[in-house]
Amino acid sequence: MKRLFCFVFFSFAVVALIPALAQQKEVLVISHRGEHLRHPENTMPAFVEAVRVRADYIEVDVRTTADGKLVLMHDADVRRTTDGSGEVSKMTLDQIRLLDAGVKQDIAFTGTRVPTFDEVLDYARGKIGVYVDCKAISAKDLVDHLNAHNMTDHAVTYSGRLSKELQQLDPRIAVMPEARDVGFATKLIEDLHPRVLAFDASDFNPAVIDVAKKANARIFVDRLGPADNPAAWEEAVRLGAAGIQTDHPEELLQFLREKGYHK
Repeated sequence: MKRLFCFVFFSFAVVALIPALAQQKEVLVISHRGEHLRHPENTMPAFVEAVRVRADYIEVDVRTTADGKLVLMHDADVRRTTDGSGEVSKMTLDQIRLLDAGVKQDIAFTGTRVPTFDEVLDYARGKIGVYVDCKAISAKDLVDHLNAHNMTDHAVTYSGRLSKELQQLDPRIAVMPEARDVGFATKLIEDLHPRVLAFDASDFNPAVIDVAKKANARIFVDRLGPADNPAAWEEAVRLGAAGIQTDHPEELLQFLREKGYHK
């Protein structure tokens, strides 16, 4: 009878512990270009909405203007998302600030401006982390801006070729290079010892994921487009994702909370 009691008690304890163990793993929500399906991408309204739905990070695309200022724009040319045309690198900040970055999304956003990196960092501080996609920016400018806004410890940098220089300028910077494949990821680990590795649909497979896990590097994965759905989120969590970049931050957050992977 004593053995039976111990077995029953142990079984009950294990079952009771399973939900608690699940809740120990938190998966972060990264809002792609802010909440950009219903708001103009890479603009303040999109970032305000990402904060409202309580995402953990906003993903921002940073480029440098002709006069050396940092602004947010995914494409090299402003044509797709604004009422103007021309390359960011050949326009001054004043010229870019004249553009309407909201009207193409919806008339309700008429008058929305292309934000500067400074404005976004100032807004994000104390509210949300920043996932910086370094489209066209120098390592020094990135470090200087993050430090000036006290956001160095609240940012990850999708930095590619800038990663080594960023680490040299400020070891606190969390560089996040793309994993690509087993050989490339292994070399990244050896050279950079990154705390985070980025994955997309092309490299998010068990072999490459294993490289990141063995190095104790966090895994941030894109689940965008057709892959941005509960089944793909579930797979990402199962394979070890510590962060998921999504076009549906509110829905992903609800999914993770229901599964015990987010507070």
